[in-house]
Amino acid sequence: MNRMTPVDARIGAVKENTLVSFNLAGEFPVDFVEFDVQVTRDGCPIIFHDNFILTQEDGEIIERRTTELSLEEFLSYGQQRTPRKLGKPLLRKTKEGTIYNWNVDVDDTFCTLQEAFQNVNSHLGFNVELKFDDGMIYTDEELTRVLNVILQVVSKYADGRPVIFSSFQPDAAQLMRKLQSSYPVFFLTNGGSEIYKDVRRNSLDEAIKLCLAGGLNGIVSEVKAIFKNPSMIHQIKESNLGLLTYGQLNNVPEAVYMQHLMGVKGVIVDLVQEITEVVREFISLDQEEGGKMRREEEPDGEEVKTKTAERPRFTRREIAFLLKLIPELVQH
Repeated sequence: MNRMTPVDARIGAVKENTLVSFNLAGEFPVDFVEFDVQVTRDGCPIIFHDNFILTQEDGEIIERRTTELSLEEFLSYGQQRTPRKLGKPLLRKTKEGTIYNWNVDVDDTFCTLQEAFQNVNSHLGFNVELKFDDGMIYTDEELTRVLNVILQVVSKYADGRPVIFSSFQPDAAQLMRKLQSSYPVFFLTNGGSEIYKDVRRNSLDEAIKLCLAGGLNGIVSEVKAIFKNPSMIHQIKESNLGLLTYGQLNNVPEAVYMQHLMGVKGVIVDLVQEITEVVREFISLDQEEGGKMRREEEPDGEEVKTKTAERPRFTRREIAFLLKLIPELVQH
C-alpha cells in the first residue's frame, strides 16, 4: 500500500517492502509493519507492491507482470545479494504513466515472505496485504491457490508473531476468512474516492456489509473517507468491527491526533519516526487541567515556574464542531 511517487522525500528514502525498511521501522514503538504480498509463477510468496516490474535493457523499457515472474527472475532486479553482482536496473511507473528511475538513499534486496518471518524483529506484527490487480477478474480457484500458498508460509513460520490479513479484493478477503480463523482479516477500502465496477468497494457502508456478510474482523479505510464521514466511526464500532486507516494525511501529526480523539484504533504511516514521536507525546503528556508546573532558574538565580507542554483539550461541543468542519476541509 505504498505511494509510488512520494510527495515527501523522506518517504522514499528507504527501499520499501524490504527487510531493512521493516527492521528500521521496528526501532520505533510500532505494533505492526504493513506490506504487500504476491505469489510468483512458481508458487513463492514475495513482498512487492506493484503489479508490474520495470527495467531498461539497451535503451528499451521492459515491463513484466510481477506474478508472471519466477522467484529467480524476481530476485534478479535491483540490489543483489552477491557482492559486486549487478541486478537489473529498476524503474517505476506512476498511475498517470510517467516512468522514473527507482532511486533510494538506503537500498536493499527484494525478499520473500518466508525471509521476512525469519529476519524481521520478532516483536513486530505483520499486516499482510493480499495484493491483487484491480484490473483483473479472479476465479475462486485462482484466489484459493494463491491464498493457500501464503497460508502455508504463515502457518510454518509465524511462530506466535501477530499477523493481520487485509485486501482490497473483496472475494479474497472473504475467502481468507473461510480458509482460516487463526488470524484477523480486514477489508481495505478507499471509501469511495475512486469508483469501481464492484460496488462493494465504493463506500464505507458497503465495506461494513461485506465484513458482516463474510465474518471479517474490521476495515482499513483511506483516512479521507473517515474525515469526510466521521459518523461512520460509530457505525463501524456498533458493528463490532475494528478500524484502521491509511493515506498521506496519516503523515500529518494533527490528522493522527484527531483520529485518536475520534476513536480510530490504528494508523498506517510512512513517516514512522515523526509520527511515533508525536503519538508518544500526546499519550504521555499530563492529563490534568493546566498541565504540571516545573521549576526553572533565571541567570540571576531567581526561581520561576513555567507550564510544561500541554496536550490539547477539547470539550464535546468543540469536538462536535471539528467533526463537522473536517469534511469540508478534505473535500479537495
